[in-house]
Amino acid sequence: MTKLPQMRFAIFMMAIVCWGTLFGQGTLQLLPGTEKVYAIQNGIHRLVGTVSFTYQGNTMYCDSAHYNEGGKEVRAYGNVHIQKSGINLYADSIYYAEKQKYAKLWGHVKARDNAYKMSADSMDYDAKRGRAIFRSSGKIESILSDESIVCQRGYFYPGNGSFFFSGKVHYKKGKLDVKADTLQFAYEQQKLYFLGNAQLRNDTVQIYCQKGWFHVQDEYGKLYKQAEVFHQQHLIKGDTLFFNTKKNDYEAFGDVFYKDTKENFALMGQHALLSDTDHKGYMTGSVLGFKRLEQDTLYWTADTLYLSRDSLNNNKYIIANQDFKFINKNLQGRSDYAQFDLKTQELLLEEQPILWTNTAELKAQQAHIFLKDSSLQKIQLTDKASILMELETDNLYNQLAARELNAYFDSTGQLNFVEALGQAWTIFYPETQKQLNDSTLKIQREGLNRLYSEYLEINIAGKEIVGITYFEQPEGIFFPMDQIDQKERLIKNFSWNPNLRPQKVSDLR
Repeated sequence: MTKLPQMRFAIFMMAIVCWGTLFGQGTLQLLPGTEKVYAIQNGIHRLVGTVSFTYQGNTMYCDSAHYNEGGKEVRAYGNVHIQKSGINLYADSIYYAEKQKYAKLWGHVKARDNAYKMSADSMDYDAKRGRAIFRSSGKIESILSDESIVCQRGYFYPGNGSFFFSGKVHYKKGKLDVKADTLQFAYEQQKLYFLGNAQLRNDTVQIYCQKGWFHVQDEYGKLYKQAEVFHQQHLIKGDTLFFNTKKNDYEAFGDVFYKDTKENFALMGQHALLSDTDHKGYMTGSVLGFKRLEQDTLYWTADTLYLSRDSLNNNKYIIANQDFKFINKNLQGRSDYAQFDLKTQELLLEEQPILWTNTAELKAQQAHIFLKDSSLQKIQLTDKASILMELETDNLYNQLAARELNAYFDSTGQLNFVEALGQAWTIFYPETQKQLNDSTLKIQREGLNRLYSEYLEINIAGKEIVGITYFEQPEGIFFPMDQIDQKERLIKNFSWNPNLRPQKVSDLR
């Protein structure tokens, strides 16, 4: 980010107000061509002709002037021009009172040195208060560059080197563009303070706030009240926001909002960091995130979410630790570790993940979820994998278990096919249907069917297992409904967890 005005600008402003000491002590000396008319009745000298005089090496020109020698007051009129210390000051008229330490310039006020020029309708200098003021559309411009400040009012305090600009303040230099209700520039601290609505922009960063400050030399600052930073495709908001535009590092506190407009996802929490220097980011504090897919939205929450970024600082992965939960139209789940690939739309869950899709509950040591254009394509369950489907009556469950389960889904997001690899185990309750009359269909469970095999393919409709294909002779057993062995009713480590399932977005926080 281009730096704001620094030492040369401060020297220029201090030199402008120094002309206020022009008539301090000493003798005013007229230059040739100036005629002094003395009026006895009020002790005022009137200077006419080609009016010019010097005082302590400084020169002043005007069309006419009144000089009160006793009261140390000067009034100059018409084409006023003062030269002092390399500064040229111009105005239509001027008034200076030495006793009050006060001066005022009216009409087309201009000041210039070899680097800057200033213009305003009027300017005041109050030495007792140590304050210079210009009003009504003031403008300061660099002669050597495109740096400029435009405002309605400007205040300068030479004692502490502070500048105040108010009323539609607009600062420009190079690619930097600053607009604010009020700006204060503390020269000694090299800090720019914002009061009211403020906007900073350059070719890569846009910053908005209601209050804050910016260190012009090191290019870092702090923002308050509706603070926002746009950097490339990244937007970050917070109640309080620290930023470094040289490194493009940002940290926000309070009600924090972050959005990646390229990958089309957003996060909300209480504390966030985004660092181009370290190619990373994170958010903590009851984090809620969402990503818009083609026809749906994926919502998630966690204690902390991390952003893994590439060398160009594009987000690659969203990584969650502790109490991760997510929900969308066809799938819900939870785990203590998650990694979402923003490019491939693949979600990896570890540390006791549980998934729910329509009527099925899926568990494993690791779950790999494949999405495509908002559609659930496949879930790969690895190590102690199981799929449970609750039936309507008598606490019965169709169950699948294996070392690895690959679950496939149709275009509507319904589970319709499963591959079971390694120690495949199925327990299901086949049913028969009998048409009693035109309007009544009787469904009856025949019994419990249990199969063991190394590899099985299972076809599913709703919550029913409608077909099983095996490639080696399975070990199986069938129990009629009234002869079921209770030891055969459930797979090993069976657990059914409907109360853990997030049903709606509000359940995530």
